[in-house]
Amino acid sequence: MTATTHLAEASPFDVDTYGTIYAPRGGAQPGQTLDTGGQGFAFLHEAYAASVPDGAYTGRVSVPVLWDKQTAQVVSNHFPDITLDLGAQFNAWAHNPDLDLYPVDLRDDIDALNEHIGEHVNAGVYHAGFARTQADYEAGYREVFEALDGLEARLRQGGPYLLGDRLTEADVRLWVTLVRFDAVYVGHFKVNRQRLVDYPALWADARRLYALPGFGSTTDVDHIKRHYYGTQRHLNPSGIVPVGPDTDWQSAPSQGETSWQS
Repeated sequence: MTATTHLAEASPFDVDTYGTIYAPRGGAQPGQTLDTGGQGFAFLHEAYAASVPDGAYTGRVSVPVLWDKQTAQVVSNHFPDITLDLGAQFNAWAHNPDLDLYPVDLRDDIDALNEHIGEHVNAGVYHAGFARTQADYEAGYREVFEALDGLEARLRQGGPYLLGDRLTEADVRLWVTLVRFDAVYVGHFKVNRQRLVDYPALWADARRLYALPGFGSTTDVDHIKRHYYGTQRHLNPSGIVPVGPDTDWQSAPSQGETSWQS
C-alpha cells in the first residue's frame, strides 16, 4: 500500500515531555525519518494537537498512529484496530489483496490467541520489567515463561504457525515480542530463564516470520535496543546500549529444528 500510505519512523532515543519525537527539522538521524506523510511535524504530539479543535491536547502520546492526510487528523492510535483496518479496508490499494490475516472461519481462535498473547506475552514482559517489588517481578517472570512454554508446545504440535499452516493476525501479535526478546527483554526486563533461541519451535517460527515480506524488512533491532536502553533510565541509569546479542536472523530453520512438524 505504499502508493496510499507513507511511513514516518520516530526517533529511538528522543522522548520529550509529550512523548515520541519524529526527527528534528534539521534532518533525520539513523533510525528515524522525517514526517513526510503528515504536516512535517518534528514532534508526534504536534499531530495529536492538530487533531483537536483548540490544539490543546494533554493526553498520552503513543505510537503507532494512523494519520489521515485528507482530514489532517489522527484517526486512530489503537494498534489492534489499525492492523485489522489496514488488512480489510485497504484492499483496493494493496499489493496482495488476497492476503487475509483475519479470516472469518478462524476469528474466534485468533481473538482468543490475541487476548492470551496480549496479556501474558506482549504485556507480560512489562509486568516483569516494570515491577516495583520482587514479588511482582517474579509473578510477571512466571507469567511470561508459562505463556511461552505453552506457545512452544502449540507450535510443536501443529505448526508452522500458531493456527497450523495459515499465517494470521495472532502470529503478527506474537512476533513483536519475539523479535525484541533476546535483544531487550532478557537483560533489560530480567526475563532471563531462557532466551528465544533456546525455544526450538518459537525460534524457528520467529526466523520463518523474519523471512516473510513485511517482517524482517521493517525490523531494526539496533533501533529497538537504543530506544529501550537509551530512554528507560529508571531501569538503565547509564543509558549504555549493549552491543549484543549477535543473533542470526537470516538463517533458515534446519530440518532438525522443524522435525516435529514432519
